[in-house]
Amino acid sequence: MKILSIQSSVAYGHVGNSAAAFPLQRLGHEVWPVLTVHFSNHTGYGAWRGPTLPAADVAEVINGIEDRGVLGSADAVLSGYQGDPAVGAVILDAVARVKAANPAAVYCCDPVMGDAGRGMFVRPGIPEYLRDTVVPRADIITPNHFELDFLAGRTTNSLAEVLDAVDVVRATGPRHVLVTSVLHGDLPPDSLEVVAVSDEGAWAVTTPLLPINPNGGGDVTAALYLAHLSTTGSPATALERTIASVYTVLEATLAAGTREIQLIAAQDVIADPPTRFTARRLR
Repeated sequence: MKILSIQSSVAYGHVGNSAAAFPLQRLGHEVWPVLTVHFSNHTGYGAWRGPTLPAADVAEVINGIEDRGVLGSADAVLSGYQGDPAVGAVILDAVARVKAANPAAVYCCDPVMGDAGRGMFVRPGIPEYLRDTVVPRADIITPNHFELDFLAGRTTNSLAEVLDAVDVVRATGPRHVLVTSVLHGDLPPDSLEVVAVSDEGAWAVTTPLLPINPNGGGDVTAALYLAHLSTTGSPATALERTIASVYTVLEATLAAGTREIQLIAAQDVIADPPTRFTARRLR
């Protein structure tokens, strides 16, 4: 595939495009990274340097790609953290232009807003903008459990409630929903689930809960799910391959004792996902 990936970038470490581009390339896809920020490192360190790019500059880069006559050949648009509605509008405009030239193209949005334990960590107004304006325009979304609850306007504590919340969100537009970091009362201790739902059905993968929560894992997950879903056409297979790769990368990160996910050291499991987890059908 050819993927227009509009995300943040860091020089040191792996978040945003610095987490998504390499796994996609390792799977053989062409990536056109468009940067929304270029920081020295991710903000989880508490200090960083580098510019936030104005929306007009982001738009200019996309316009330059269009000038080459190739924007319409993109098969997918991928976006992550959107810190400014103006940048979100640029992304949606790019999606519209890509789809006008290639109606088969898809938009995959990771609606980054917050997570359990931390709450919302984006600017006021961004969650509502994502919920009301961006998510309805997406074909695929990859929220975590906390973000799903916000998008659906409810709190979910069981797997059935999670599926009901997904249905509420899918009714607004996106046909494919991947929910990460799902915790509910029906799970065994020290486990979590990832749930995929589409028109074809719903599936879940259960994994052990690793004592690690590094930055960038969600960015890798969204990129890999987009890639595997687009190439296999199977949400269940995409779920299995994505979680096998991400879980193994997180294991390597835990073993290395680092703050940065071990994308380079564990790249073989991205290119050739191991058979580790089986997706069970929920409906």
